[in-house]
Amino acid sequence: MSKLILILGDQLSPVIASLRQWQPGDVVLLAEVQAEASYVGHHQHKIVLIFSAMRHFAAVLLQQGMQVEYIDYNQRIASLYEAVAITLQRQPQLQSVIVTAAGEFRLAQEIQSWQARLEKPVVVLDDDRFIASLALFNRWAQGRSQYRMEYFYREMRRYTGLLMNGTEPAGGKWNYDIENRKPCPAELAVPAPVAIDPDDITQAVINLVRSEFPKNIGDAGNFALAVTGKDARAAFSDFVVHQLPLFGQYQDAMVLDQPFLFHSICSMYLNIGLLDVRWMCQKVEQAYQAGQVPLNAAEGYIRQLIGWREYVRGLYWLLMPEYKTRNFFNAQTPLPGYYWHGKTKMRCMQQAIGHTIKYAYSHHIHRLMITGNFALLAGLSVDDVTDWYLAVYADAFEWVELPNTLGMALFADGGVLASKPYAASGNYIQRMSNYCSSCHYKVKETTSELACPFNALYWDFLARNATKLTSNARLQLAYQQWHRKDETQQAAIQKKAAELLIHLEQL
Repeated sequence: MSKLILILGDQLSPVIASLRQWQPGDVVLLAEVQAEASYVGHHQHKIVLIFSAMRHFAAVLLQQGMQVEYIDYNQRIASLYEAVAITLQRQPQLQSVIVTAAGEFRLAQEIQSWQARLEKPVVVLDDDRFIASLALFNRWAQGRSQYRMEYFYREMRRYTGLLMNGTEPAGGKWNYDIENRKPCPAELAVPAPVAIDPDDITQAVINLVRSEFPKNIGDAGNFALAVTGKDARAAFSDFVVHQLPLFGQYQDAMVLDQPFLFHSICSMYLNIGLLDVRWMCQKVEQAYQAGQVPLNAAEGYIRQLIGWREYVRGLYWLLMPEYKTRNFFNAQTPLPGYYWHGKTKMRCMQQAIGHTIKYAYSHHIHRLMITGNFALLAGLSVDDVTDWYLAVYADAFEWVELPNTLGMALFADGGVLASKPYAASGNYIQRMSNYCSSCHYKVKETTSELACPFNALYWDFLARNATKLTSNARLQLAYQQWHRKDETQQAAIQKKAAELLIHLEQL
């Protein structure tokens, strides 16, 4: 019997499980639908990336002799269900629907309802693009009181054999993160990542997005991302040669007006299927074995791929849907407007948000220790912050975004993901960047009129959450420093923080 194979916008891989079921007579459906394009206010670049990559992928399938039904945005189809129902109505010979499991809980729940509504079988296949199946992750998590990524990562190293010498890790250590925290010299030459000129298909999508989503953050007109597997692989190969050798030691660094530094800018390609995680890991390992990349860089990058990425996906599916409702600190303050327009006197926030607006990208330290850290210290609404991260980054899908934002950046899960809140004062930003010297605020001051807002907010965060955090072993030194301040100093800091919180929009 002929079947309808639905390919979602983040499943653009020729080896996706559903496509492996294809037989002559089957129809492959890809659809640009209103619900998926608008459930948050996606960055214009994110919509261009996904729609253009979908159109290019459909063209490849057609060249391979598959029958493809493509629904573009101008057809005004409201949802994926409607796209499937219309296609089945047009082609009654199709007796079932095949789809690879959706990456986001809301869509997975929706798809579960389709069989009853369509009155035809709907078969959902496991997404085996990931190295760790959900069953494997659940077995690892079973019985654990804490789900620490480091221990999962070690299991993944053993499971894959990556950077292993028999049963031991290459170099004798599992983790070289301590070597990967150097500030980057401002004069160091930074090679630019690969930029792709839009072809006719991409330009048509750019025009569509600028017309249909004019109020969304960003400008589709400066889009330069890869939209095919071939170009994505070329971009990643270029990263391995030019950026990866220094990625390790400078991966936590920030430099004024340098949005990319030594990062790969390839997470969005991986997350929509243009790149394969196993191939990426092999390329990195081969570069290390050939002496082209130091171990700390190879290990640090592979840890992001088979450690963090696989770990947060497993954690997401283990704990949803309840996980999304967690708010450990009861953070409720609305998101300040500069998260959307970038107009703030804080130089670090200008940089992180400005890069985000321009490129739908900023690297992980911007996300964690600038915009995320500020949101944590200021008690910004967990819902507002997680929706913002989901909207503004081209690589953001809820399975990867929510644990990283709610769990790691905001500690809203109370320590399920991270062993302590990633809270920091301006001192951290000064140490890891050259932002502070040109900032409106003074990083060495805490309570003066021009004191860095991160400073008073940091101490106030610790003080107001003391009942929840003083038992955390990793915060003992910070609380010792707080208690060494006399009552007058503490009162002045808390008064300054209260003023900052009242006037958040003006910072």
